[in-house]
Amino acid sequence: MPIELKIPEVGESITEVEVGGWLKKPGDPVRKDEVLVTLESEKATVELPAPESGTIATILKQKGETAKVGEVIAYLDQGTGTSSDSLPKKPSAQDKSQAAPPPEGPSEAKVMPAAQRALAERGLSARDVQGTGPGGRILKEDVLRHAEGNPREPEIAAPKPSAESPTLPRSMAAARDREEEVVPMSRLRRTVAERLVEAQHAAALLTTFNELDMSSVIALRKEYGDSFQQKYQVKLGFMSFFVKACIDSLKQFPAVNAEVRQTNIVYHNYYDIGVAVGSGKGLVVPVVRNAERMSFAEIEMAIADFAGRAKDNKLKVDELQGGTFTISNGGVYGSLLSTPIVNPPQSGILGLHAIQERPVAHNGAVVIRPMMYVALTYDHRLVDGREAVSFLKRVKEVIENPSRMLMEI
Repeated sequence: MPIELKIPEVGESITEVEVGGWLKKPGDPVRKDEVLVTLESEKATVELPAPESGTIATILKQKGETAKVGEVIAYLDQGTGTSSDSLPKKPSAQDKSQAAPPPEGPSEAKVMPAAQRALAERGLSARDVQGTGPGGRILKEDVLRHAEGNPREPEIAAPKPSAESPTLPRSMAAARDREEEVVPMSRLRRTVAERLVEAQHAAALLTTFNELDMSSVIALRKEYGDSFQQKYQVKLGFMSFFVKACIDSLKQFPAVNAEVRQTNIVYHNYYDIGVAVGSGKGLVVPVVRNAERMSFAEIEMAIADFAGRAKDNKLKVDELQGGTFTISNGGVYGSLLSTPIVNPPQSGILGLHAIQERPVAHNGAVVIRPMMYVALTYDHRLVDGREAVSFLKRVKEVIENPSRMLMEI
């Protein structure tokens, strides 16, 4: 009896998803726990594995279609993953003489899961890509490299003029270079867009700026970076310093860690810090929960884990929910100054930017220091200007003199 492949529960308040790319087609054998299809929810991308080994019988929902939680999107014929019809027949002497040599190319067994998803998303076959991994395995990087060098749709060659066919007018030739590609927005991208617009309309957003001298933090990283990495197997980055500095500041200015709930103000006595990271589907904000209880190493390991899994769309939905305050580092992309948008229902977000050496006045002299602009966007319904400016000033004091975090002064 065929097994129903249903949309699983993917998170609180999520009732439907959008079907992403199928990694298998009807008739393909599958192994138990092998990923069959990706599902796009409004908060994250999840994968649907095969509950048993067998063969894909029917696919009911194609890429781009929506399906409700619990809805059947395909059927799986349970078995060993092969059927008697699909097994190769023993060739006869005549078959051997007439059979053409099998086409060369990597088998599915040599395609890594991330590469398999990339192939499906780009409509490529494993035989199109040369694997560079161990044993000739195809890696995700191999697929991306092949896709960059081979456009999805080849350009249409212009017909050569002949005596019977006049040369195309210049306007028609120019039109060929102005083609457009229409790609539907993913459910995650649509939700991000809706929430950003909602934040602009529902909250009274205002941004205040300051600049930080990063000399002390850079010196600490230079002095202890190697021993830190050797002990904890993770780099000592800038983000753990800012997470610690923000927690210190949030304790002094609790309104920045609060939210407006109808006609009430909800003050959070815990610190769940959202950290914006890039993923294959765009910017996502996983949450470091109870960050006030974590050491520098634990914070760095949590962020590194989020960043690694975000690139492969492996983040869980509950890891992207909640959060009382957010930090976004546009500096890694080269941003010098920006105004980040609050992630509702939070009331504040800190934007970090690129570190640049600039001339600044210090003790009556002009010196060159590594400086960073920071921006705090806040909900003015809840946070007063004095609190916002004081919050950012406290972050500046802590970053420029990190020992204050330990002394709590």
